Amino acid sequence: MDHRAIGQQDVNVLQREILADTVVTRDIVDVLVALDRAVPQSCEAFADYLVALVVDFAVWDNRPTGVIDRDKAHWLVTTLSAGEGPSPTARRIACEIVREAEHCDELLLAFAFAKGASKEAGAGYRVLLAS
Repeated sequence: MDHRAIGQQDVNVLQREILADTVVTRDIVDVLVALDRAVPQSCEAFADYLVALVVDFAVWDNRPTGVIDRDKAHWLVTTLSAGEGPSPTARRIACEIVREAEHCDELLLAFAFAKGASKEAGAGYRVLLAS
């Protein structure tokens, strides 16, 4: 925060020292997503780490496993859209969760595929929705 930037060294410290033995919670995710919004300059490694961390937490570390139910969807949309709206990383997180989850509540689906969001966040991905 002091340098208004997140570099590779910061990501390494976050992974290896700060969060290495920590159980990820919604509060931790909220803080990291807020950090992504608050810091104007961050390296690609931070975005990649944040996306992977949030997807793993939301989809696989929380029950029901593989499912984004209404409660999780509401929390994710609130967290990812806070402030002046979703950052590019937040949009990417939403799209990756939708892609990874076995079932996803409509609230997060609508957020992930809002006009322009899926194009920016999921460039190069095709998402097929089964009925």
